[in-house]
Amino acid sequence: MIRDLFVWMSRLGKGPGEYDPSWSDLLASSLNFWGLLEGTHVLSLMLFAGTIFVVDLRLLGVIFKKTPVSVISDRILPLTIFGMVIMVATGTALVFAKPLLYYHNIWFRLKLIFLAAAFINIIVMHYRLQRNMAQWDALPKPPTKIQVSAFVSLACWIVVITFGRFIAYDWYNCGKPLPDWVNAIEECKTSQDGAVDLKGNLL
Repeated sequence: MIRDLFVWMSRLGKGPGEYDPSWSDLLASSLNFWGLLEGTHVLSLMLFAGTIFVVDLRLLGVIFKKTPVSVISDRILPLTIFGMVIMVATGTALVFAKPLLYYHNIWFRLKLIFLAAAFINIIVMHYRLQRNMAQWDALPKPPTKIQVSAFVSLACWIVVITFGRFIAYDWYNCGKPLPDWVNAIEECKTSQDGAVDLKGNLL
């Protein structure tokens, strides 16, 4: 069902002719706009993750120990939201340009898993752990459970950025000799390039 959505995205706007490009094809083949889109995504990610790192490091008691957490958070939050909006918009456009390539990419799938974990951690932090924020707001080091949440946040976003960078490499692209477990995770049998085992046999 999810793959059907990605297939639909890849064919959206395609003309009746065999070689008529879809909107995804046009976006992916637009050299200047693609580069601008990718660059904007990276810059917005730096802004978003950078502001989150500042708050997380404060929660861990590493930086700005004398400044209340609420002061730092309130001043940085607008930048975080701005970065997130641009990051999500450009990220969605990048996926739209090459939907099936992303769908069958192990790094993209891992990135989404840790992205979900990061956002769940944010929800838990804001709606559960910060209920008694007034009690530890000005402390050099917040309670352990707050620090654990901050550490999870840092770890998740570092992993998300790392896996996102790995997407650019073709180490585990379908159609190449891959371990069976990679072929299974990427659903290579349903991809255009097919699934090939380490012995070079088409599965």
